[in-house]
Amino acid sequence: MIKTIIFDFGDVFINLDKPATFRELKKLNIKELPENILHINKEYEMGLVSTESFIASYIDNYSSLTSERMTTAWNSILMDFPKYRYQFIKKLSSAKNYQLILLSNTNEIHIDWVKEKIPFFEEFKACFDAFYLSHEINLRKPNSDIFEFVLNKHQLKAEECLFIDDTLENTKAAEKLGIHIWTLEPTREDVIDLFTTNKALF
Repeated sequence: MIKTIIFDFGDVFINLDKPATFRELKKLNIKELPENILHINKEYEMGLVSTESFIASYIDNYSSLTSERMTTAWNSILMDFPKYRYQFIKKLSSAKNYQLILLSNTNEIHIDWVKEKIPFFEEFKACFDAFYLSHEINLRKPNSDIFEFVLNKHQLKAEECLFIDDTLENTKAAEKLGIHIWTLEPTREDVIDLFTTNKALF
């Protein structure tokens, strides 16, 4: 029996254009990202480097970049947040049938954009019993320690949890710990169909 539902944020609630950042960087003649930059990306997502250091590392590698251009390219992945999804989670929260947790790989630049552009973000955040962003807890998916952190912090049994994410690598990592999963396919599925898509669990 599911008692706790753990949600991803990107492409579950807010729509993403995942290739957009690299597409924008290519317009600035940045055709590939070396290993040191990919490593910085992960460290930034875990809050291990500051926004200033993160942007500086790109500018040091690519003379075509400025802080403004980098921020614009970085945020191009972020699209719209359909309000009906907020209304869905608000209704689910009000019913108090499940513990609701958000667990997202993100970073300070993206969250600053979301806070500025999504007028109901704080109300959305308040729908959850816990709201974990990778850069605030220094952990990221698909590493098993982020799931263990949530299970231990809330004294949860893995078999009583459902984890929803659009990335197979992340859901596979959770499944290895005994957590039920839904790998949501954003081009043909929507989080509001949670209970019809996963009937067998509820």
